[in-house]
Amino acid sequence: MKNGRVMDMNEQIVVVDDEKEIADLLEVYLTNDGYKVHKFDNGTDALAWMAANEPALAVLDVMLPDMDGFKICQKIREKYYFPIIMLTAKVTDGDKIMGLTIGADDYITKPFNPLEVVARVKTQLRRYMRYNGMLQKQEDAQGEYDIRGLLINKDHHKCSLFGKELQLTPIEFAILWYLCEHQGSVVSSEELFEAVWGEQYFNSNNTVMAHIGRLREKMKEPARNPKFIKTVWGVGYTIEK
Repeated sequence: MKNGRVMDMNEQIVVVDDEKEIADLLEVYLTNDGYKVHKFDNGTDALAWMAANEPALAVLDVMLPDMDGFKICQKIREKYYFPIIMLTAKVTDGDKIMGLTIGADDYITKPFNPLEVVARVKTQLRRYMRYNGMLQKQEDAQGEYDIRGLLINKDHHKCSLFGKELQLTPIEFAILWYLCEHQGSVVSSEELFEAVWGEQYFNSNNTVMAHIGRLREKMKEPARNPKFIKTVWGVGYTIEK
């Protein structure tokens, strides 16, 4: 046990950043909190390591010498669903939406407080473990929903559409589950964000919209006339009964 938490040798964190000072700083703070850190200054070496050693979480800088963090994120999401936190000096909504749409779970802008990064890492790992059944489950009124061919099972963390399994990240699964739990009701972006992310929602936050877009893409839903996740303009999202 370290710093009041049980050590888990599987909690390996990959840090990909070509700024040595930043990578070293993150290593010190994450190691001090009990994580094993693997540092890389380029995407090629990081992806090669991850192909043989799946980490618990990855922290990716956007600007790298061989490929940007968005490309690395895309390649990771072809096979894996562990949490990804993006680091960037850019603060535009467009960059944030791009990262979230391609599968990133969180976004931190430079300069940052390393303690904030550690806190974000803990939050993402707790969420990932909870939705993958690695932490004690809270009792649900219902463990499975079958809505017109959309089958989602929380106990097994499985989701399929018309018999074809959907490969969802923990965040995507949590969003879809919450909407199914509230089927027939309109859920606001604020409510959805605070329920899934457990953080305060701000009006300028496009995180929910980006993840809804990604969910629809995986479900092959037309944006203008989706059959499942419908937009109620100015109010929120709903899955109709």
